[in-house]
Amino acid sequence: MEAIILVVHVLAALGVIGLVLIQHGKGADMGAAFGSGASGSLFGVTGASNFLSRSTAVLVALFFVTSLSLAYLSAHKSKSSSVIKVPQQTMPLPKLADKPAAPTKEIPQ
Repeated sequence: MEAIILVVHVLAALGVIGLVLIQHGKGADMGAAFGSGASGSLFGVTGASNFLSRSTAVLVALFFVTSLSLAYLSAHKSKSSSVIKVPQQTMPLPKLADKPAAPTKEIPQ
């Protein structure tokens, strides 16, 4: 499930990037308002949104939902599915009493 959401997330991100890059910016018509062409207003048309801006909004909403879904799945992942496995101890550790006593040096008198 997480892999499917991750793939949709990446595709939505790439779609948003592509749609934003091909859209016509509002600042591009600024020169047209000062005599170099015809324009509706100084900052572009503020009427109904076109297909590109609507599809960008849909992809941004999809990106937002997949981001929240991935965060939820990551936070509620079971602890047993960790990548790092802790090895089980197979041999008991030696006790301190099992060690031989260190030899003592006798000082000649």
